[in-house]
Amino acid sequence: MDYLKIRKLFLLPLLGLMVVSCGTEDGETTFPQRADITESVYASGRIKAVDQYQSYTSATGPIQAIFVEEGDTVSVGQPLLAVFSEREKLSRENAEIASAYADLQANQSRLRDLELNINFARSKMQNDSSLYAKQQNLWEQNIGSKIELEQKELAYKNSKTTYETALLKYEDLKKEIEFNEKSARKNLAISRVLESEYVLKSKIDGRVYAILKEKGEMVTPQTPLAVLGSADEFLLELVVDEYDISKVKVGQTLVVTMDSFKGETFEAIVTKVYPLMDAATKSFTLEAKFTKEPNPLYPNLSLEANIILARRENVLIIPRTFLIEDQFVLNADGDTLSVEIGIKNYESAEILSGIDESTELMKPGK
Repeated sequence: MDYLKIRKLFLLPLLGLMVVSCGTEDGETTFPQRADITESVYASGRIKAVDQYQSYTSATGPIQAIFVEEGDTVSVGQPLLAVFSEREKLSRENAEIASAYADLQANQSRLRDLELNINFARSKMQNDSSLYAKQQNLWEQNIGSKIELEQKELAYKNSKTTYETALLKYEDLKKEIEFNEKSARKNLAISRVLESEYVLKSKIDGRVYAILKEKGEMVTPQTPLAVLGSADEFLLELVVDEYDISKVKVGQTLVVTMDSFKGETFEAIVTKVYPLMDAATKSFTLEAKFTKEPNPLYPNLSLEANIILARRENVLIIPRTFLIEDQFVLNADGDTLSVEIGIKNYESAEILSGIDESTELMKPGK
């Protein structure tokens, strides 16, 4: 017989002696009974609207106007409130002036002036070309002088250069105007975007649940201004202790109770388990959806829930207070019996083997 077996032989009688020595004060006894048992994990949390979020602006300044009221339904892009900024207003107006000045239509007079220069230069070039051609014909007939021919050639070349220069100036001016126009429009668009950041807009089709500031109050990019969310879809946001999170899976059923619906219970399904633990509270967050929503629902209603891990019907159970270290019980004679347990909850434990319905048990003393 090895050492471990010897230890086991002595350990069980010793445990029995210890328990018997403690005894019970009232001699409470019970028999195992057949019943249903449910194992669950406790969770607490609140109701949230689907897509619920706090809305912020990137602007700093006083609230100039509020366009909606709490409870209003809104659509994507709908203005909620405006923050006043004189600087952004002036910047946008300046960009509008610059854009108007740089507009291609507004610069038609400059282009027209160069077009006139081109037409004049073309006419002069054509005239000088004709005179040069005539002088060449005369020179071929030995009429006129060499100097006159060279003068006509030089005049033609000068007028041709003037014409080509006028064309280049026209193209350069046209490109400059087009560039300035595009640049001014871009700057105006940027200025309008910056100014629009001072108008808080809805990101969703939903409902305004809260306006957190009043007209005239100073706000910053860190200031929450409104709470929005779906108008008719809600979810449960729950917190589960880190010791229980390993048992929780998507698809499990929850039995939910709420203070706003006294005496009623509702069923929900786990839809998401967030994998990051909150280090401060040592807990995990999960989401669930009602299989049938109670009505009416409002964001931030508090709730408690039991996440069902397992259910057993018509099984042998005993009160957990009759268990010793989840593996032993005392019979009515004070003998220590080894048992195998199945699922358990705060009140009861399932007995798989070791005792039956005829075994009278004694409650261990404290």
